[in-house]
Amino acid sequence: MNETPKSEFDPNPPRRNFYGRRHGKTLRHSQKGYLAEDLGELRPRGITAQENPERETIYPARIFGDDRAVWLEVGFGGGEHMVHMAATYPDIGIIGCEPFINGVAMLLGKIRAAGVQNVSVHPGDARDLMDVLPDASLDRAFLMYPDPWPKARHHRRRFVTPEHLLPLARIMRPGAEFRVATDIPDYVRQTLEQVPLAGFDLVSETPQPWADWISTRYEQKALREGRSPHYVTFRRQG
Repeated sequence: MNETPKSEFDPNPPRRNFYGRRHGKTLRHSQKGYLAEDLGELRPRGITAQENPERETIYPARIFGDDRAVWLEVGFGGGEHMVHMAATYPDIGIIGCEPFINGVAMLLGKIRAAGVQNVSVHPGDARDLMDVLPDASLDRAFLMYPDPWPKARHHRRRFVTPEHLLPLARIMRPGAEFRVATDIPDYVRQTLEQVPLAGFDLVSETPQPWADWISTRYEQKALREGRSPHYVTFRRQG
């Protein structure tokens, strides 16, 4: 009988408030295998407080081995968009952050299937990665269908708040692009209000996706339920 692979997944310690799920349905045998066999090589070292108690700077060249341009996807969900981007732009390094372990396992399966090699996976809070990246080190960032936190009292948990946006602005180069996709009108409102305050200029807000877009399961669900997607593009001020 085959033994179930053991995962070395270790979420970030609770050094700050975290809202949302880290675990969902029981993982399939294959998904446990992806976590045990693949995550170790793809996970950037020195991100967690346990590995880097002094919070020393982690340069992207240390992650990818060269000085290529680097993009960040915050909350990659099931990984469709991240893998599509990695395959479309093989010379770019893409770091994905996702604390939900089921999503991490799904992404790892897609990475295997696509054979992309220009990716790095942080299975934890994006804030911990942003803490240790150097100033002006990212060329693009994506926030694709983030958790909407629809209740008014939970809006401060959204990514589009100063707690997240100011660190993101710090690590993005002048002129770097920040893309946001959501089907929640109030999330669009808060995005348009808060992102410019963090040092970004609005480029566009449109119902039409970007030319290199791939439809994700979250977008497809929104369309089935009659919600209209919004695609918002910002540029980091120089």
